[in-house]
Amino acid sequence: MNNIFDNSLEPYYTTDYGTAYLGDALELIKQLPDASINLIMTSPPFALTTKKAYGNADSGKYIEWFKPFAHEFWRVLKEDGSLVIHLGGSWDKGRPTRSLYHFELLLDLCRNSHEARFYLAQDFYWFNYAKLPLPAEWVTVQRIRAKDAVDPIWWLSKSPFPKADNRQVLNPYSEKTDKLLKLKQGQRGPSGHNSSLKFKRKLDGAIPPNLLYIANSESNSQYLCSCRKVGMRPHPARYPVELPKFFIEFLTDQDGIVLDPFGGSNATGEAAEKTKRQWICFELREEYLKGSKYRFRLPEESKDN
Repeated sequence: MNNIFDNSLEPYYTTDYGTAYLGDALELIKQLPDASINLIMTSPPFALTTKKAYGNADSGKYIEWFKPFAHEFWRVLKEDGSLVIHLGGSWDKGRPTRSLYHFELLLDLCRNSHEARFYLAQDFYWFNYAKLPLPAEWVTVQRIRAKDAVDPIWWLSKSPFPKADNRQVLNPYSEKTDKLLKLKQGQRGPSGHNSSLKFKRKLDGAIPPNLLYIANSESNSQYLCSCRKVGMRPHPARYPVELPKFFIEFLTDQDGIVLDPFGGSNATGEAAEKTKRQWICFELREEYLKGSKYRFRLPEESKDN
């Protein structure tokens, strides 16, 4: 469990590796020391046309709403630290056209003139093939748009050379690649090219692309089963644990500290716990933070906490 907070701040709950706090993220983060966090992995409220229970700013006001958070994110990150933001797209109200708010936020974070200026280390895209065909008006009723299945994820860094190691997130080789790697030196593959000695070096796996194929279709996780057991509604906008897990393993070592200032159901904390990283979670709504305990404890273990 991390100890970078003042002892006067009461945690909502703790685990072997992390601490969750109930309260406003902007006030809580101000109590963190400068350059104390290795990775901020988060999914802030999206700028959707429909207001959600978990809170979301209008697209026209989103940049201004995010600016004070950006300043604090930059302050608490270590020099080689990273900020990873998952932002779903939005549609213009009453029109079958897309909002540009997530691109405008990216430009503001990387081009603004104040101190908190980030670098775009890489743009990632999460392909969630289990997504519903929304907005229904344009996709399933009028049939003038295809289904959205990709969310952008901005990997931003405090310096041009953030800590990262893609050897920690290698994928298994495909059957086709495995066959090519087994070709003898100088033997021609299906494309007609000779296999070179450089290509023949078999590593521990394939370097992952910046398109992440991760379904968001969990139905029997400990979190969901436990919420059902106690009659608690799960957080309505969760990303799968495998998503933060990828970036945690990619961008931190086991002695790293991961912060999620918009914790929600605390999937980031679960991913950090599984990879033995220290983590901190902030969440404004107690019902979501209470439910997030079930990612780490069974309902029977949480009754008196």
